[in-house]
Amino acid sequence: MDFEDLKKLYLKKREQFGAEAYKHISELLKEAKELHKEDWLKHPTPNGDHEQSWRAFKGKNLEKLVQYIITEEVEELGLKVINGNRLERSRNLPMELSQVKRNLAIDYGEFGLHLPDVDIIIYHPKSYKILAAISSKVTLRERIAQTGYWKLKLLQDEATKHIRVYFVTPDEDGTLTYKKPAKKGRAIVEVDLDGSYILTEEKIDESEKVKLFEYFIDDLKRLLSNEK
Repeated sequence: MDFEDLKKLYLKKREQFGAEAYKHISELLKEAKELHKEDWLKHPTPNGDHEQSWRAFKGKNLEKLVQYIITEEVEELGLKVINGNRLERSRNLPMELSQVKRNLAIDYGEFGLHLPDVDIIIYHPKSYKILAAISSKVTLRERIAQTGYWKLKLLQDEATKHIRVYFVTPDEDGTLTYKKPAKKGRAIVEVDLDGSYILTEEKIDESEKVKLFEYFIDDLKRLLSNEK
């Protein structure tokens, strides 16, 4: 099983649920897990642990799926989307991506320039100015504190302080469900990040910083218009 199989499952959900397909990502992942296990049983990993193999697949491919879901609408706004790994792993980048990489890098003084660990980057293709950086994980505990750290580092430099940092998640452990009493992950989103968008059909206590995924593009449009 690979990302193309995951994409096909998503397209089926979109045929079934239309614009609300995002609410069924957790359901999609359960279906994908069964298919993944069928493949895994044909060629099991040496340690014989399917859960470990599935977690690695799920983590890597959820960010690709989120990128796939948003790309068309983001590009309609005249912006571009790129996966963070493309900047991290490539040495001989084309000029455009080299500029984007420089515009995202955090300056650690004598210890050099380093990229924050983010999954998806949205930027202006003409100026290479970065509008937003997104982390996408199945649960908040996987990386929310680290994402808050990167937001604080970006804020410390004039060249990067304008970059919005968002978290997109199915929130399968319910960390974001309630505003009060807030769990630690919700507190980090509300105080340290620019927002979190949830891929769920569960009822949540929404706020300016915690919303259903359907509001992501509208908020991006507002951010874009505020730049002008």
